[in-house]
Amino acid sequence: MAYDFDREIDRHGTWSVQWDGVADRFGVPDLLPFTISDMDFASPPEVLAALRERVDHGVFGYTDWRLGEFREAIRHWYASRYGTEIDPGSLVYAPSVLSQLSQLLQMWTAPGDGVVVHTPTYDGFRKAVTGLGRELRGVPLDDPEALERELARPDSRMLLLCSPHNPTGRVWTEEELTAFAELAERHGAAVVSDEIHADLTAEGHRHVPWTRIAEPGRGRRWALVTSGTKAFNFPALSGSYGMIGDPDEREAFVRRMETGEGLASPAVLSLTAHIAAYRQGAAWLDELRAYVAGTMELVRDRLAALPGVTWAPPPAGYLAWIDLRPLGIEEARLQEELVAVEKVAIMPGGVYGTPGFVRLNVGCPRSKAERGVDALVRTANRLRTD
Repeated sequence: MAYDFDREIDRHGTWSVQWDGVADRFGVPDLLPFTISDMDFASPPEVLAALRERVDHGVFGYTDWRLGEFREAIRHWYASRYGTEIDPGSLVYAPSVLSQLSQLLQMWTAPGDGVVVHTPTYDGFRKAVTGLGRELRGVPLDDPEALERELARPDSRMLLLCSPHNPTGRVWTEEELTAFAELAERHGAAVVSDEIHADLTAEGHRHVPWTRIAEPGRGRRWALVTSGTKAFNFPALSGSYGMIGDPDEREAFVRRMETGEGLASPAVLSLTAHIAAYRQGAAWLDELRAYVAGTMELVRDRLAALPGVTWAPPPAGYLAWIDLRPLGIEEARLQEELVAVEKVAIMPGGVYGTPGFVRLNVGCPRSKAERGVDALVRTANRLRTD
């Protein structure tokens, strides 16, 4: 490989939520964390070089994301990566994907309205939806009848997709996405598709951007929200973008961001990082995906030591969503043992509404991933009930 993903980088003392903030969630400091979905890898050298050049310029005045190469870099990425032509004029900018979601929820729903999601559910969705006084309505991933039943409720105003899905890593097929679009249109629900994990789709699987699904004119209210921060690992720089199909809705979104939210100037280093990633980062990303795939195979092999647990690498992402229910272990007991005995932090499935699972972040050097999955296997074997 041209890039070194085996190198361990000490992240302590960098104000890292995953490393320095682990005690906030688990109550104990200095645990080995496999938690929040950022990676332990340095960002691509091409991105770092672009950032250094911009920093060396030395002037960081107010900026406008519509000037320069930002929109054209996104257009290039979608054309080269997904074979999809997008209209750069349909783009919007926001500090984060969740900030976009917050604005769209306020534009397209009212307090008390229902927002339909798939379960298990990314906890950021739950916080955004319920924090704004909307009702989160979960349906299982493979239950189209439940999905239609919830969308048919007269106060269900939005279908909120995670595509690919977090935490399971599921990649929706074009047929599935088309069915979602038709259901939403039939029942008058807006659609917001969070596609921040799209660039991490594994070899042999195909991500279909929502803009392709919406092109035939299905529904007036739809948005695709995403960012390069996940795949290229620079979330602390902030910055996201989206596509909103309807010009009036797009103008309303931009107006809300620039007036009500006061976002007149984006983070210039975020723009710089996105441009470099989308113009020069493809080779790094492909090697990252191959490396993560190898780590997922390691996880699969180690989990074979758990009787009754069958697990396969996900179609997308670096998050291993593992069903431990066959072992009959109570979730709180498993977490207590992982923390107290193994000194590791792994996210419990209950955070995503599905107790009995764990979400193991393996976006890290393989040596660290080995320590995490081995600790999980040891703990589960000690606690399992026959």
